Amino acid sequence: MKQEIQLSSHFTYKRLINFTLPCIGMMIFTSIYSVVDGFFVSNYAGKTAFAAVNLIFPVLIIMVTVGFMLGTGGSAIVAKAFGEGDEERANSNFSLFVYTGLIIGVVIAVLGYIFIRPIAIALKAEGELLENAVLYGRIILVSLPFNILQYLFQPFFVTAEKPKLALWSTVCAGVINIVLDAVLVILLPLEYKLAGAATATAVSQIIGGIIPLVYFGRKNTSILRLGKTNFDGRALMQACINGSSEFMSNIAMNVVGILYNVQLLKYAGENGVAAYGVMMYVSLIFSGAFIGYSIGTAPIFGYNDGARNYTELKNLLKKSLILIGIFSFVMTVLAEVMTVPLSKFFVGYDAELMSLTVSGFRIYSIAFLFMGYAIFASSFFTALNDGVTSAIISFLRTLVFQVGSVLLLPVILGINGIWYSDVVAEFMAVIFSAIFMFTKRKKYHY
Repeated sequence: MKQEIQLSSHFTYKRLINFTLPCIGMMIFTSIYSVVDGFFVSNYAGKTAFAAVNLIFPVLIIMVTVGFMLGTGGSAIVAKAFGEGDEERANSNFSLFVYTGLIIGVVIAVLGYIFIRPIAIALKAEGELLENAVLYGRIILVSLPFNILQYLFQPFFVTAEKPKLALWSTVCAGVINIVLDAVLVILLPLEYKLAGAATATAVSQIIGGIIPLVYFGRKNTSILRLGKTNFDGRALMQACINGSSEFMSNIAMNVVGILYNVQLLKYAGENGVAAYGVMMYVSLIFSGAFIGYSIGTAPIFGYNDGARNYTELKNLLKKSLILIGIFSFVMTVLAEVMTVPLSKFFVGYDAELMSLTVSGFRIYSIAFLFMGYAIFASSFFTALNDGVTSAIISFLRTLVFQVGSVLLLPVILGINGIWYSDVVAEFMAVIFSAIFMFTKRKKYHY
């Protein structure tokens, strides 16, 4: 029988890739949810419905960020507890984080359902665009608590030394999404196609949240299990602080997405929002690969930090930086090569829209050269329970560099300035990430 890779293992390149590959696949497949919706909505419901999905989508992602926060921040605490040999505390904290995420998810879903129309109006949606955005948003909000759980459980699957189960859980939900999209969007009358796409995604998110809930709630072969817990305000606060960078990063990233859409409506109308939607989908998949790698390595860093195994910490960091550099180069080349086919895949039915998408995509894809390092750096400090540094990196990357770029560059360069915004922001984020990595090396012994 092949021996399972454990957090305490020594990681070669092969072992590191094998351990993180399920997490990478998991995040890519999670991103495919929205890509599948986008394809079917764009090609079967039209560009107004497609623009509506892209307009409201960042708002929906903001609402699930609590799952990212409790998952990444909480898994660092749990991994460190295991490294210190305290399994009882690790499982108690794990249960606390899951129950908290579920309760918060229900509250956010109810509030979101009530206020989704005023939010869409604030985003400058009107007429058919407004009605489509509200319809799609309200259907997705029904499944929001389960979507929060899905994101929350992903890092814990890795901490439980079961990354492959996370992948299969996500694949199962994703396949259901694809099948339901194909059936509902293609077969339903035009006026129901958008609702069909939203229903397909909602069902897949419910399944994606229930599968890990059932697995960890029953007797299993992992080191983690849901059960009784005691309210530990300090651990919950620490999880929030640790995960604040991911929380802030995801909120800020989607606030930037909203800002992009507002700017694009101003400079290019619905076509601009639809074109950005195509780029956002590819960016979700590529950034998902970097996030997946970061999620996969974070518990290993956390464990070795708790065990004071600084030799392995240095080994992991060096190999990670090299791998991310290779991934970044390959992704950038792939994005440039696939610009025309991907644009045609989503918006090939409209020549003007396709031309705008291709020209913007050529510029936007350069950002993939830098994106991975900033994502990894933020996750790395979260894993070391340094949530403050992680949050600063995320804050600079999104709310400072991206917001500043998307507001300033279009004034100088017009619509091309919007496409260049991400490139400039990611480059600046890498510079500051490198500064933090260098100045903190003695404190954390890497």
